Amino acid sequence: MIGIDQDLRCEAVAVAVIVGHAGGCEETPRGDRGRLLEFRQGWYRCLTGWADTLFEVTDAVLTAPGVVVSLPYLTLEPALRRGWGSVYASLSKGRVDTAAVRELLIGALPSWWPVFAVDVTVWPRPEARCSPRRGMCRVPDPGGDRRGRMVPGWAYQWICQVSATPDSWTAPVDVVRVDPDDNATEVACAQMSALVSGLARHRPGVAPVFCLDAGYCPITATARVASDPDAPARIIGRIRRDRVFYGDPPAKVPGSGGRPKLHGERFACADPTTWPEPTHELRTVDDTYGSIHVQAWTGLHPKPSKQRRWAAKNTKGLAAPIIRGTIVRISLTRTVEAGNGQALWLWTAGPDQINLDLIWRAYLRRFAIEHTNRFIKQHLAWTTPALRHPHQADLWTWITAAAHTQLRLARTLIADQRLPWERPLTTTALTPYRVRRGFRGLHPHLPTPARPPKPSRPGPGRPKGSRNQQPTPRHKTIIKRRRPAQR
Repeated sequence: MIGIDQDLRCEAVAVAVIVGHAGGCEETPRGDRGRLLEFRQGWYRCLTGWADTLFEVTDAVLTAPGVVVSLPYLTLEPALRRGWGSVYASLSKGRVDTAAVRELLIGALPSWWPVFAVDVTVWPRPEARCSPRRGMCRVPDPGGDRRGRMVPGWAYQWICQVSATPDSWTAPVDVVRVDPDDNATEVACAQMSALVSGLARHRPGVAPVFCLDAGYCPITATARVASDPDAPARIIGRIRRDRVFYGDPPAKVPGSGGRPKLHGERFACADPTTWPEPTHELRTVDDTYGSIHVQAWTGLHPKPSKQRRWAAKNTKGLAAPIIRGTIVRISLTRTVEAGNGQALWLWTAGPDQINLDLIWRAYLRRFAIEHTNRFIKQHLAWTTPALRHPHQADLWTWITAAAHTQLRLARTLIADQRLPWERPLTTTALTPYRVRRGFRGLHPHLPTPARPPKPSRPGPGRPKGSRNQQPTPRHKTIIKRRRPAQR
């Protein structure tokens, strides 16, 4: 094992090698290298079982050239000094402190604007009948169907910080496997609440902004996350174009009988005749989207239904809560000219004053998480291993998140090793794919806290002629059916 002090003595040599390979680029900042070394040490401490093998597996994923075909091919990398059997044993018997990993990822967040994207991506397992807790998940259809198709698999919900610049970099900070019996919105609310508490410890005074896609209920997220005065956060969620909201009712006339009204004037997103004058309005021009018109109406609320989300909380006959927010309509000129122009409707709520310029930019930058989902699947081999049990998939998912974070921290330490047909990029413009390609040259200059393997003899294996008398149990795919309405 190479010590930290020894590595710091060799830092000048490592920097000289990297700068010379880059062809005269600026000297690498010492602070970026220190943050990368600190994260690697923290990641090793988070591994509570089979830490040495799991740490080297992470390095093998980062240094493997091209696409990782399967787990045994990782043992061909110099970064992984164990055999292929140790890789499977570490994923089966290894353990990771998830609370410590979340704190580590929060501490390694970049100094971007506090905008976080929440999204679910699927690990397809259509033929793994021996894998439990598989549910029907929607994945893109290669045939071109916009609705996608349903396949058995595991659904993982990621929270990533997105940058304000138009690039493909994000900072994963949390990931949870959504069980088929759980609700994705409820799981997201728990993740966001935990992240708000973590940010309060690491970055006090920063109010995060969470961007949700149309698959989530922003009303529930507002009630669970944005309504806490001690942990401020803003929710931005996409809503359907046919939603209906209501304003506050007028004050009750003194002396009139009957129950006070709960809802005022009707606001239908699909009916412009029901729109009052916007309370906030913004017109701006963007190089990418052209002319942008943003309108906002504050103080609106949906009509809650006791038969669905709030039914369990109204067993005593209490009225469903009234949750107020702001409805935002975004019109982009260039999407209209392209023939797919539909106004984008958003719901937002938070403790601070509404900022329309932040809202439309933050939500459109939310789609950078799609680049991260594609990158971890295609280049970090997230869905490549044919793992059987969900806890193994959870461990491999945390390895993927740690590997992606190391690439982001090493972004300024990598020399661009471009192919002849690729255009040169500056250090700040390197993509995750280009950084991973150059990480192979940086890795020999990084210390490793993993201990070298101990010499051992191979086990005797299964005796000849013996058979496994107990077959592996099969598990059915869990199909989540719509619950009947409670009357």
